[in-house]
Amino acid sequence: MVAKVISGKTIRGVLSYNENKVKEGTAACIRAEGFPVKADELGFNDKLQTFLDYQLLNSKVKTNAIHISLNFDKSDRLDKDMLEKIAETYLDKIGFGSQPYLVYQHFDAAHPHIHLVTTNVKVDGSRIDLHNIGRDRSETARREIEIDFKLVKAQGRKQDNEILKPADLTRAAYGKSETKRTISNIVNAVVRSYKFTSIHELNAVLKQYNIIADQGKEGTLIREKNGLRYSLLDKKGQAIGVPIKASSIYGSPTLKFLSGQFELNEMRRESHGQRLRTVIDAFEAKPGREFSDFVKHMVANDVYPVVRQNEDGRIYGLTFIDNTTKCVFNGSALGKSYSANGIQERFKIEPDKKDPTMPRLPVKEYNEKQTYSISDADPRLENLDLVRQLTEANVDHSNTPYDLKKKKKRKGRSI
Repeated sequence: MVAKVISGKTIRGVLSYNENKVKEGTAACIRAEGFPVKADELGFNDKLQTFLDYQLLNSKVKTNAIHISLNFDKSDRLDKDMLEKIAETYLDKIGFGSQPYLVYQHFDAAHPHIHLVTTNVKVDGSRIDLHNIGRDRSETARREIEIDFKLVKAQGRKQDNEILKPADLTRAAYGKSETKRTISNIVNAVVRSYKFTSIHELNAVLKQYNIIADQGKEGTLIREKNGLRYSLLDKKGQAIGVPIKASSIYGSPTLKFLSGQFELNEMRRESHGQRLRTVIDAFEAKPGREFSDFVKHMVANDVYPVVRQNEDGRIYGLTFIDNTTKCVFNGSALGKSYSANGIQERFKIEPDKKDPTMPRLPVKEYNEKQTYSISDADPRLENLDLVRQLTEANVDHSNTPYDLKKKKKRKGRSI
């Protein structure tokens, strides 16, 4: 955990910064302590007035606005309750436990982090000394909290970790890598990085790495118990090996956990939908264009579409994976004109002529219906790095250039 303490002279500015993030959909006020009502019942003026009332108790204190950010490692799994508890513990340890404070959970970075807003003017008019608060009280509190809450320790690690890149992952290869560890590594990395709102959207990313999240068929025990398991997929897209229960792998990405992520991601991705709409709107309709031209346009803008097509050649569904914002959207979620039908009507484009080599979705839930492969859309994309490979969705498992190839053994630690 990394803690940053900033003191200032205007509580309005600090409050406005966080409230604007809330309006943008990239933050949420998850706790209000020392206020007359709960966080979700407070307006901007209610929050501001409470702080001003405290500050008026000692007008001589000019530096009276405290803004703290607590930043956690990407691998720390922290829900709302845990974040609230950490905030409470931290403020108590640095001497602000009795002060009014607000906790904002921000979603605008790859790592979990919260912002705390408070004042150093106490209810009796005295002030909390801020001298060396970062070096002395905050640093001690940080270390103790890392131990108490079993957080990844900041000391000895790079403070500015790189945003997770798919290059950190290894493509799942049945028989070449221990199944459980492989699934755990890939699933956790995808869950941390991407904003998806359904199992279908999650699978759009996972399938590129030959993994699928399976809820079981209707009527099965696993389905009735709301269970979830992860399996490796072979080159034909068929599940192989023993399925791994979600509850048994690191991070426990169970259906219950993911359901919470679905709701959170719905809010986190909301502000990013406009970028996708802008990219789609920029496609220029020309006579004779086919759907593959649209696919190429999207890929050129770092957006990777999963295009679902039935046996008759009709395109009936679209899912977009935006590699820039790490968001997954069904076309219809962006608006009626961004659905598969809407796009075909707007741009007057027709499905490509049926090609016997057109890759097919191998997963039974799609009834063997067809899909475009990004590599088929543009051969030059074969050399994309792993960052782009991960964001490509539902490729052909039988003949794409991304199929696993046997490589010479290299010395060193495997992942």
